Amino acid sequence: MAHQEPITGTSLRTPRAAAVAGIAFSLLLGLALGLIIVSAPSDPARPGVWLADPGHRTSVAIALNLVPFAGIAFLWFIGVVRDRIGRHEDRFFATVFLGSGLLFVAMLFAAAAFAGGLIANAAAGSGAAPGPDTLAAGRQVTSLLLRVYAMRMAAVFTMSTATITLRTRLIPRWIGILGIAVAVVLLFTVAVTPWVELLFPAWILLLSVDILRTGLRRSRDAATTATDTA
Repeated sequence: MAHQEPITGTSLRTPRAAAVAGIAFSLLLGLALGLIIVSAPSDPARPGVWLADPGHRTSVAIALNLVPFAGIAFLWFIGVVRDRIGRHEDRFFATVFLGSGLLFVAMLFAAAAFAGGLIANAAAGSGAAPGPDTLAAGRQVTSLLLRVYAMRMAAVFTMSTATITLRTRLIPRWIGILGIAVAVVLLFTVAVTPWVELLFPAWILLLSVDILRTGLRRSRDAATTATDTA
């Protein structure tokens, strides 16, 4: 006799965990990116006069402190999505999915740490404050880490996630197609305007809401079936 999984097991809890983690990541990263975009000039070569404003420094500091929690939620999201895919997982796309996700978190953390160090030095005494050239070079490195490397890894992650979920039919087709479009935009136009970066957490939020909706619907169906059987 074939083994049947209990209807109240991991198969029903995992979608909710993925949804909660994805929603938390989307809100945290979206808020962090929004604060950085509003508070810091988009051109890394511009002088660091904005650092003299305590309000701007505080906003960026808050954003940088949100990044670790966003990364933790994202790692949780990766884990529960892989568990959700289960035996339907394709090795090729699963490798790209996991690798790009881990690289995205690593680049995000590196950019946040580098930016935090620059701001801390700039806010210190005059003897410790970096010169204009050093500050400009540091901001260039931070911008490259975030907008060139991290966001392109986010694009690869979005592309692989959309492909996997479309093949396994875990999400509506339009969400998968929208994810592919977001990935293309992140790959080729992320340097045009920093606001494009918000497309990544927005798509993860959309995906997470759909996962949550599907999980709640399956829970209701399972409860109804159990009631009818009893």
